[in-house]
Amino acid sequence: MDPAPAPERPAARATQDADYGRRGKGYVFGAFRPATGEAFTHSYSRRTGENWIDFLERVERWLPAGITRVYAVLDNLAAHGSRDVLLFNVACPRWEFVFQPVAAAYLNLIEPWWKILRSLALKGRRFGTWEEIVEAVNRATAYWNSHRHPFHWGRRRRHRPRRPAGVATPPSVR
Repeated sequence: MDPAPAPERPAARATQDADYGRRGKGYVFGAFRPATGEAFTHSYSRRTGENWIDFLERVERWLPAGITRVYAVLDNLAAHGSRDVLLFNVACPRWEFVFQPVAAAYLNLIEPWWKILRSLALKGRRFGTWEEIVEAVNRATAYWNSHRHPFHWGRRRRHRPRRPAGVATPPSVR
């Protein structure tokens, strides 16, 4: 007698090993002029006081000379309040540093812009190296600056029409 044929095995599912590898890390510093919508970013491999001062000097050169007052709204990162920052402030008296309260990032006008930049540069993409991320951020910043417009905080979006009165509207009293 012939042996019974072996039952067919289902095809094996394709698998992919989890990729937990880091591809480098870095930090992107940014400056924003809400009145014009113009933005400036620069990337660094570390978040140090020296890099922060270098960024401030780059922003100082980026800003037009006719601006008499520059307000820098900052979080409470230790590098933002270092002795070198005080020396920068002495050398560049038009700058005023305003520190936002802890857990109040919504007070800083650049925060909504960071969300837009992340969407333009990073959303839906996978990067192999930190240099690719830096290039994507630079391209997104250039794109933003070529299409910039004044940035208004707390304004209703132009493309979203006002909602009509609904169930939650209190009835009119006669």
